[in-house]
Amino acid sequence: MNRRLITSTVLAIVVCSTVIVAAQSTSPQRPTRPDGPGWKLVWSDEFNGADGTSPDATKWTYDLGAGVFGGTPGWGNSELESYTNRTVNVQQKGGNLVITAQKETYSDPSDNYSRQYTSARIKSQGLYDVKYGRIEARIKIPAGQGIWPAFWMLGNDIDTNGWPNCGEIDIMENIGKQPAIDYGTIHGPGSFSIGSSYTLPSGNLSDDFHIYAIEWDANQIRFYFDNVQYATRTPSELPSGDSWPFNHNFFIILNVAVGGSWPGNPDSTTVFPQQMLVDYVRVYTMR
Repeated sequence: MNRRLITSTVLAIVVCSTVIVAAQSTSPQRPTRPDGPGWKLVWSDEFNGADGTSPDATKWTYDLGAGVFGGTPGWGNSELESYTNRTVNVQQKGGNLVITAQKETYSDPSDNYSRQYTSARIKSQGLYDVKYGRIEARIKIPAGQGIWPAFWMLGNDIDTNGWPNCGEIDIMENIGKQPAIDYGTIHGPGSFSIGSSYTLPSGNLSDDFHIYAIEWDANQIRFYFDNVQYATRTPSELPSGDSWPFNHNFFIILNVAVGGSWPGNPDSTTVFPQQMLVDYVRVYTMR
């Protein structure tokens, strides 16, 4: 699976040299209750700002532009969009964060590189990060060939330690050509990639809101879909010689990419605009 390489100024996706994908799960395990006595809410955004306003600037910042890396646009993964901070691409509306992918010719002022699609990627980098706990979001994802929504995290040492050494936790990814599948993956040193997926028994993920979450401690990362567990990652699964990079603080990212080497590009069936609605993002720690 292709993943994101991030420096202090650009983000790019690289092909991992080692890919370990666990069996796809359609029968998640135990239920969890984030509102139960074991958890304490420590950070959240309910996106209840006035319609048409930008996300809370005390909680979120942006990645911008076409992702030109090594002279090539596309965030290292042949993506087609330019990310912007315009409210036509990212705003609060109706109690949700709305990230809108559009088909339009646009050059972002951050790099002046012309692209044929726009979208948005927001992140809590430099504003909020967390080590361990339950991190969840209630999201209604977009749909369509070439559409790639994600809810994920990166180590806050990315600027000094680089990717993949900083670690990456993909809480939710979906590619439009697989409309019922939620992917949860970890990435780390040696470019290892270890993931599982949950397949919705009927319908598509874009039909409604769902809760995507992890519960994370020193020795495990557990993945949840609608509050039931479908995968567990531990250090014992790592390739020989690789280290577990998930014992420091991580920041949160929400985005919708268009095209790329994993989802493929939009085609004649893809309808624009496409929107990802985020009802909330919440972080809990153990009491």
